[in-house]
Amino acid sequence: MGLDQYVHTLGNYMKARYGQKIHKLTIDASFTCPNRDGSLGRGGCTFCNVSSFSREFGSHKSVAEQLAQGKLHRGVEKRYMAYFQAYTSTYDEYRVLKQRYQEAVNVSDIIGLCVGTRPDCVPDEVLSLLLEYQQQGMEVWLELGLQSANDETLKRINRGHGFAEYRDTVLRARNLGLKVCTHLIMGLPGEGPEQAFETLDQVLALGVDGIKLHPLHVVQNSIMAKQYQAGRLSLMDADTYMDTAAAMIRRTPKEVVFHRVSAYAKPPELIAPSWCGDKWLALNGIIERLKRDGGQGSALA
Repeated sequence: MGLDQYVHTLGNYMKARYGQKIHKLTIDASFTCPNRDGSLGRGGCTFCNVSSFSREFGSHKSVAEQLAQGKLHRGVEKRYMAYFQAYTSTYDEYRVLKQRYQEAVNVSDIIGLCVGTRPDCVPDEVLSLLLEYQQQGMEVWLELGLQSANDETLKRINRGHGFAEYRDTVLRARNLGLKVCTHLIMGLPGEGPEQAFETLDQVLALGVDGIKLHPLHVVQNSIMAKQYQAGRLSLMDADTYMDTAAAMIRRTPKEVVFHRVSAYAKPPELIAPSWCGDKWLALNGIIERLKRDGGQGSALA
């Protein structure tokens, strides 16, 4: 039995709304990040691969070309979401953002936009632009990388913003009727399951439409890679992650959409933990726990 039986997944949500499976097509639209370009700093978040800082940002292909390429690997699906994933996809001049987004929605079988960004880089004019697409009938999700609601943790990982910026952006977006998906990383330095539950509680109390869960994993050329190799960083083991993720899902109301409940990386980029190199291990473990203990929202009954 799959995750969809126990969790309100994005796949479930899309199929109920559009009558078919809708895939995300990932786009690198040459955006950067204020924590990379010197506006906030140049070191980036400690979990980021900093070797890419010295390379030219973005794909050499246009948005339309990247979408066309993405479709080649998606079989018979006829409609898609354009996912602006790379770096901070609201961090540029308004005219540039509009041009990039418009190039995506001009593609006939694109039914909407997912825009990934930081909570401190979403001015009102960008929210208004996204609202325009929603009012035109597009499916629009604003994806905010919060990672943790604990300000001390955010400082520790050199995030460059606090929970207050997240709160402000969520309230402004949801007051307009825009859907917000929040990214959370479990196992950040100094955090265990209890801190993950505290973050979830704060996010849910504020209001959120979607959630992405990620285990912390160490990648090449990151500050965390140096910390790990020096023995200064401990990582969450697979069982703890699966236990924690399943418990968070059970504590989440059934109407919240889970866009993801785990993540993985491949060697040689992945340094540790090794279990994050197995795409199915954590997912299958989470499913087993939900089957045993109850699905999404069951802890709220």
